[in-house]
Amino acid sequence: MAATTTPVVQSATPKGDTAVPVVFDISKPPVIEGFSPLPRSKEEGFKEKFIRKTKENPFVPIGCLGTAGALTYGLIAFKHGKTRQSQLLMRARIFAQGFTVVAIVVGVAATALKPKQ
Repeated sequence: MAATTTPVVQSATPKGDTAVPVVFDISKPPVIEGFSPLPRSKEEGFKEKFIRKTKENPFVPIGCLGTAGALTYGLIAFKHGKTRQSQLLMRARIFAQGFTVVAIVVGVAATALKPKQ
């Protein structure tokens, strides 16, 4: 059985009213009646974003530096055969990692609870 199709024909429009096909331009955002988007601020680079985030929650970079420092110093102590000091520094690294995770969670919670401007 062959399916038959019928062409779709637009109905006649009243005089003076011409139908203009709407062309979608992908390079521009769509125009929505009654909506005006907020102006975009300039693009933020890595350095500006890092400084802004550090000012918002300074404990995260402090915890990261503490973790990296304890790990580095612990590995150096292990290389020199100071096993006791190396163990203590690995425990300090775990403490610093926990501090960093808590700082991230507190920062996220504070951001979520902050009223929108």
